[in-house]
Amino acid sequence: MFNVRCVYLNGAYVAPQSAAVSIFDRGFLFGDGIYEVIPVFGGRLFRLPQHLARLNQNLDTVRLSNPHTPDQWQSILTRLVREADGGDQSVYLQITRGVAARDHAFPADVPPTVCAYAQPLKPTTAEVLRQGVAGITLPDIRWQRCDIKAVSLLPNAMLRQQAIEQGAAEAILVRDGTVTEGAASNIFMVAGGRLITPPNGTFILPGVTRDLVLELARAHAIPCAEESFSEAQLLAADEVWMTSSTREILPLTRINGRAVGTGRAGPVHERVRQLYHDYKRAFAEGRVE
Repeated sequence: MFNVRCVYLNGAYVAPQSAAVSIFDRGFLFGDGIYEVIPVFGGRLFRLPQHLARLNQNLDTVRLSNPHTPDQWQSILTRLVREADGGDQSVYLQITRGVAARDHAFPADVPPTVCAYAQPLKPTTAEVLRQGVAGITLPDIRWQRCDIKAVSLLPNAMLRQQAIEQGAAEAILVRDGTVTEGAASNIFMVAGGRLITPPNGTFILPGVTRDLVLELARAHAIPCAEESFSEAQLLAADEVWMTSSTREILPLTRINGRAVGTGRAGPVHERVRQLYHDYKRAFAEGRVE
C-alpha cells in the first residue's frame, strides 16, 4: 500500500492495510496534530537531531507532550527503515492529540495518537535539475502561524493544486507584497551575487534543508543572507530555488510563464547542489553526522 511495508501505530508495528485510527481522533476532526518528514540516506536518518528539535518545538507550541525520547524515536524510526525496501527513503511521523469527544477545547488526560512509516524517496532526475521546474506566485492565504508544522494543510494543498493546474510544480506565496515561502518548500533567490532566503518568522516554516543550505554556503564562502524580498525582486532574480526534505534543492527556472535568468539552473545552484550532494554522500557513508 503506497510502497509502505510497515507502520508504527501507538506502540505496535503493523501492516499498512491494518493501520487505522478512530474517526473521533482530533487529527481527523480538527487537524489537531504535528508531523515531520525525515529523509534517509544509506540507511541513516538525515539530520535527525534537527528534525526532532523542530518536532519538540512544534509540540510545545501547541501544548502536546512528546510521547518519546530522542533515543526512542531513533529506535522506532530505524526499525521502520530496516523494514522498508532499501534505497533512499523518507520517514513520515505524526502525533495528534488523540481520541476524544468532539469539542474545540483541548481534552484532559487523553493519550496522543502516534504513527510513522517509511517509503521510497523518489530522486530528482539530472534533466530536471538542469532544466528546472516552473512556479507561480499566489497570495498567501494561510493562517498567522505558518511556523507550526501542523497536519491541517488544506490551504497549502489548495495553493499547490492551483499551481499544478497551471502547469507549475510549486506555488510561491506572497503576503503584503513580500515573498514568504512555497506551498510545500522554502524559497531562495540569487541576486547581486548573493544567495538570499526570507528570515524565519511566524509566516515561514523553519526548514531543515533550508538551514543546511545556509550552513553549506557559509562554510564555503558563498555570500548569503536571511532577508525579506518582494515579489518584484523575486521575478528579477538571477536564480530562484525551492528547498525541502524530499525535493532537496530544486531550481525554479520559470515563474508566471517567464524565464528566471537564463531559464536553466544557474551556477550558484550547481555549486550548492554539488556541496549538498557531497555532504549527503559523506553522511550516507558515515563520514559526517
